[in-house]
Amino acid sequence: MDPATPIASDFIRAKLKVKNLETRNSFSQKYQAAEQFLHSKGVSLPKIREHSAKLLGAGMMYGTLLLAQPSTVAYLPRTELEMNKMIAPEATPMPAFSPYVKLMDGLKSILPEKPRPLERTEEKALEALFKETLKVPAKATLEGEHLNTTYGYIGAEQHLRRYPGDTIDQHDLTKLDEGMAPGLGAWGYFAPSKEAMTPELVQTEKWYAVAQTLYLPDWNVRTRYLRDWYKYRKVLIVNTTNGNAVVAAIADAGPAAWTGKQFGGSPAVMNHLGGERYKKGSVVFFFVDDPHNEIPLGPVSYN
Repeated sequence: MDPATPIASDFIRAKLKVKNLETRNSFSQKYQAAEQFLHSKGVSLPKIREHSAKLLGAGMMYGTLLLAQPSTVAYLPRTELEMNKMIAPEATPMPAFSPYVKLMDGLKSILPEKPRPLERTEEKALEALFKETLKVPAKATLEGEHLNTTYGYIGAEQHLRRYPGDTIDQHDLTKLDEGMAPGLGAWGYFAPSKEAMTPELVQTEKWYAVAQTLYLPDWNVRTRYLRDWYKYRKVLIVNTTNGNAVVAAIADAGPAAWTGKQFGGSPAVMNHLGGERYKKGSVVFFFVDDPHNEIPLGPVSYN
């Protein structure tokens, strides 16, 4: 690179994020005993510098008090209690190295504050993070295919008609349900009749996702191939605010660009990601590399 060429701050930030995550993962793999020791003491590896500074500050204050001449004996018990609290502020150690803590720390360090198309280095770091914490082989690019963005907003969608004559009362409803969509999904009915419905297809509709396939730059050129490739394609959706994750199947195209949302989720998907009143939020949306169909649809249990 030419020394005179300015380096984008976002590029440097992304590189530092990836390096930070790689270093933490390397430490966890090489020094498991040390990690467990820190865990037993309630010390989180990403915050070890902060913890060290706290201990040093407490030590300096404690030394000052030892050298200083106390004015009255009445203040000594209170000072001792305060110092003990400062040195050990948490009576019950937090599970600093739990998958949930690792996931949330990783999301915070890798993702930019506002959703945007991610850099390749950021996506690779997230792939490693999801594999370590969620145990899901998620990919931003799979078999050469990549969505226009993998980090954006998801919105609530309605139930899809699974077969001719399907009605809303035959679906697994949530309390604040969105109802039934007036039209069919991008791939039509899931089955030609109610009798032809299988448990797998029932789960596909229940845990379906929406992706903006129609906005892909080569959609009009490779329509037939892409239509087949995306049909019921498994995706991992991770709520970047609370860490809730779900494996879903793409069963419709959208949302429209003017909505400000890039993805959609069925009532069951949205309910798991954020609760009954969750209608929109930021998520990471990756493909699931599952060639042998071994990963079930539904919530990812890891915490």
